[in-house]
Amino acid sequence: MSPLPPTSAVPTLSVASDGPKPTKVRDAAQQFEALLIGQILRSVRESGGWLGSSDSSADCAAEYAEQQLSAVLAQRGGLGLSDLIASGLDRESKSR
Repeated sequence: MSPLPPTSAVPTLSVASDGPKPTKVRDAAQQFEALLIGQILRSVRESGGWLGSSDSSADCAAEYAEQQLSAVLAQRGGLGLSDLIASGLDRESKSR
């Protein structure tokens, strides 16, 4: 079982009286998309996917590479989920 990340590493969404700030919503949506992409890449690797068999140090390196790749993909648009999430939350906050 892996330890929980420190509380400073856990993203938080601060909500002001006039709703969430657009930059924080976009950041949270991108982080969510990065986690989702990372899970997809991890499941492919664990099923004997794209990198083949390896030792524990290669697994560690591959896991780090997956995390970095998923973060970059999400920042560059990724699957488009962060845009959908951010626009949906923006519309919801405007309708209130």
